[in-house]
Amino acid sequence: MSDLFTTIPVAPEGFRSGFVALIGRPNVGKSTLMNHLVGQKIAITSPVAQTTRNRLRGVLTTDQVQIVFVDTPGIHKPQHQLGSVLVQNASSAIRIVDLVLFVVDGSVPAGRGDAFIADLIQRAGVPTVLGLNKVDRQLPEDAEAIAASYAQLAGDRDWPLQTFSATTGAGTGALLEQLTHALEPGPYYYPPDLITDQPERFIMAELIREQILLQTREEVPHSVAVVIERVEEDEKITRILAMICVERPSQKAILIGKGGSMMKAIGSEARQQMQKLIDGKIYLELFVKVQPKWRQSRSQLEELGYRPESE
Repeated sequence: MSDLFTTIPVAPEGFRSGFVALIGRPNVGKSTLMNHLVGQKIAITSPVAQTTRNRLRGVLTTDQVQIVFVDTPGIHKPQHQLGSVLVQNASSAIRIVDLVLFVVDGSVPAGRGDAFIADLIQRAGVPTVLGLNKVDRQLPEDAEAIAASYAQLAGDRDWPLQTFSATTGAGTGALLEQLTHALEPGPYYYPPDLITDQPERFIMAELIREQILLQTREEVPHSVAVVIERVEEDEKITRILAMICVERPSQKAILIGKGGSMMKAIGSEARQQMQKLIDGKIYLELFVKVQPKWRQSRSQLEELGYRPESE
């Protein structure tokens, strides 16, 4: 850890910095936005709601600012112990940052879930920017009603409002400028060339889980956890052994697939993504373990890396 901090330079006069929490309902595009802003894929994305499970930090450094984005799980009504931990961690993130970027789905009008989160943020008293993502998906006939609903949500709380598309990049420059000006002068928190504070093992596990989300049936994704059991490196190849944990034998059968076809597809796609991270050849071995009701067990959640995070 000491080697990391010896590489941090002194910030020039007028340099700004701070921590910005990405808060919002599930599947509004928080992870896609963070990946776009930092310029590299560090958070997994999928069409499945509640993809993000851990607070993940992405670091953007320019000549004027260093923004540490804190990606959080979508705030939703929890259905199990895992859900409760995720919502608790997302809510606690609001109170430890300098600025909140409240990301909403700008292709539809504001709903009760958005109002609930807005009240949660307002009670925390943290400066906030309301960001309308997915504006490229708006239907022309709905644009006026959508704009009015979010203008009221922001206006009632005196929050600035920015529209953008994390997928196309439209409007993200103006968003970044808004965030920069909202932060106070400050130091470098991380070396300028760092884009995430998460270890490679965490990113590897998430890349495997992303492929499970993308390729399996709806009954499987939320019942899956991935743990990297072993990483062995030499000059020619990196060998990775990963455990995929599910709750039922039927889910294990789906993951393996006929003749191991699903497991091969998951492993092949995950390996290709990992090779971009490692920049080298990878041998990836996956195995599946059944742990009944792991999402309901606090002890099993902690063993799998899902703990309530301290503020």
